[in-house]
Amino acid sequence: MTAKSNLGGAGREVYTVDYRDLAAVVSRTPVFIFDPTRDNALAHEHVIETVMKNHTLLPMSFGTVFRTDEDVREVLRSIYSSLRGVLKQMMGKLEFGLKATWDRDRIIEELKREHEEIHRFHQELTRKHLQSTYFARMQLGRMIDKALAELAAKYVRTIYEGLRPVSVASRDSKPIGDKMILNAAFLIERDREAQFEAAVNRVAHGFGDRLSFKYTGPWPPYNFVNIRLKLEKGKAG
Repeated sequence: MTAKSNLGGAGREVYTVDYRDLAAVVSRTPVFIFDPTRDNALAHEHVIETVMKNHTLLPMSFGTVFRTDEDVREVLRSIYSSLRGVLKQMMGKLEFGLKATWDRDRIIEELKREHEEIHRFHQELTRKHLQSTYFARMQLGRMIDKALAELAAKYVRTIYEGLRPVSVASRDSKPIGDKMILNAAFLIERDREAQFEAAVNRVAHGFGDRLSFKYTGPWPPYNFVNIRLKLEKGKAG
């Protein structure tokens, strides 16, 4: 496959470097470290989105630079078998991201009212005017943290159970901040995208206003591919 297009950032031409039945989508650029600015990232994403409409795509990390087309071709040659295997596994599949957040302060107030142990201890502190003591605050805080973790784990299990029937695989990343309880990626068959979206909506509806969901994609399988690039030092000049 050989193709050219003006999809690249700063008006740069995008073209392919071929090796056998594989092609790397590239553009010419000075050799330096690219900052992940909004314009650079959008240009990168635009190329990815365009290519993945018609082809199975294994994404490179933003800012990956090789000195020559021959270096790119050498990488394709050196990991050809791995690339072919992963491309076969990822054929017809897309990645979607899903984040779930809650109003932590609201949940804590609910726990103080509805969690039997926390409610009883909080009432005792209030009655005895112990809220201001260090020990009392620490003990109450530990109880609340434990209850929050248990509740978050329960919610996350419910989310995964609702989405497992329409996904091929999932990857869980560490939540960001104290409001996020789920930061996940799901691998979906391309022809089941509508089913997955409907399942996300059902799950979100089941939580009402207790959780907020952010759904992104489709993306290439960023979280489901791990290929090490190998370029012999003698080829890098």
